[in-house]
Amino acid sequence: IKVTLFHGRGGSIGRGGGPTYLAIQSQPPGSVMGTLRSTEQGEMVQAKFGLPHTAVRQLEIYTTAVLLATLKPPERPREEKWRNLMDEISKISCQSYRSTVYENPEFLAYFHEATPQAELGFLNIGSRPTRRKSSTGIGHLRAIPWVFAWTQTRFVLPAWLGVGAGLKGVCEKGHTQDLKAMYKEWPFFQSTIDLIEMVLGKADVPIAKHYDEVLVSNESRRELGAALRRELLTTEKFVLVVSGHERLSENNRSLRRLIESRLPYLNPMNMLQVEILKRLRSDDDNHKLRDALLITINGIAAGMR
Repeated sequence: IKVTLFHGRGGSIGRGGGPTYLAIQSQPPGSVMGTLRSTEQGEMVQAKFGLPHTAVRQLEIYTTAVLLATLKPPERPREEKWRNLMDEISKISCQSYRSTVYENPEFLAYFHEATPQAELGFLNIGSRPTRRKSSTGIGHLRAIPWVFAWTQTRFVLPAWLGVGAGLKGVCEKGHTQDLKAMYKEWPFFQSTIDLIEMVLGKADVPIAKHYDEVLVSNESRRELGAALRRELLTTEKFVLVVSGHERLSENNRSLRRLIESRLPYLNPMNMLQVEILKRLRSDDDNHKLRDALLITINGIAAGMR
């Protein structure tokens, strides 16, 4: 039986997305054998295939990556120890993520206050309601508004939360050199770390802090925000330790230039969005404010793509 790998791609990094070429190249050796089946998230179809020359470029990337993955597949993990370390990282990071998102009683209220998630529902910018059920629990929130809301505040939390804890936990057990070797010699691990590094390069601690200072009312929730910002810095520290880079996106200077060139446009839009959210929350029927919020949301989404 000839089996074809079905790669269900996400849009954002927090949903399993990322550069197509990198994703295909990091699949297990032998899994891509001349063919590949793939899906693109709805919100990415227009971005990747909406214009003829962009669509041709995307198809060239797919074809090149599939050919290379077939003719020159990546190396297998050199040591069984590496798989065990990945299991350990996964276990620690999952525990860290769930203790914040599901087990901290303040988290849901903090999420509603610190991000524009509550306002996304009445802006009619998606094809579905923001929740699967009427429940307010975090588990029934759809994946797109969950990621989208954190991207708006430049915190990008779903993509990195838990990663720093996992890497730190394994490093503190004396496996730092093993992780560095894994980064250099295991394409899957390298692409994962590179994607996290890319996300951290887009994140902005002072901007996220500004959202908290203006919009979060409760002192304990503000402390939760401060703890999460510290966690982001810990993640950055250990990702750089593993990659051996002195600064984020050191091996992707074009991305770094792209991010830096957008900051003069992005930062004022974030400042405007915070002020609009503050006013809208005391005057939620103000249609001019809603229109203004939609403009900032579209602008930040375009800048963060």
